[in-house]
Amino acid sequence: MSFLLRDASNADIPAIADIYRESVLNGVASYEIVPPSEAEMALRFSAIVSQQYPYIAAIGADGALLGYAYASAFRTRPAYRWLVEDSIYLAPEARGRGIGKALLAELIIRCTTLGFRQMAAVIGGASPASIALHRTAGFEEVGLMKGTGYKHGCWLDTMFMQRALGEGRSTDPDPSVYPGTL
Repeated sequence: MSFLLRDASNADIPAIADIYRESVLNGVASYEIVPPSEAEMALRFSAIVSQQYPYIAAIGADGALLGYAYASAFRTRPAYRWLVEDSIYLAPEARGRGIGKALLAELIIRCTTLGFRQMAAVIGGASPASIALHRTAGFEEVGLMKGTGYKHGCWLDTMFMQRALGEGRSTDPDPSVYPGTL
């Protein structure tokens, strides 16, 4: 499957909302039960990009959005500003074709370039495919929370994974540059 990666834009919001809607209704990556509206997805997109976090779209040869990935704050307390959480969502027809791997690799590059030092993955349903994807990208399992979500008639576990970016924790960050200014 041929695709290219580019910055996501407001024009992508309807397709982003469709992909996320399918994931909410049929998957366990998100613990939301009711899919948010397109307007809500636009607000979420704006909140992320206004803080200069990367938001990436994977576009197929036909111009259709195949998936998207973004980084956002893991927590909003100031000491966490060097840590980002990744999120990746794919259209059903794009799964298992290397698009998630490409999106995650690009997200890691962009977050490292921005100066972030750690990336966390919070994997809903402890999805084996998502765990394998993150492990391939250098993430380590750092914790499993059992029975943290209830969706589709069953209890779901949540896997936490982590990966160092750039110099990780080996040096002090520079608080005068982004993300220190967050």
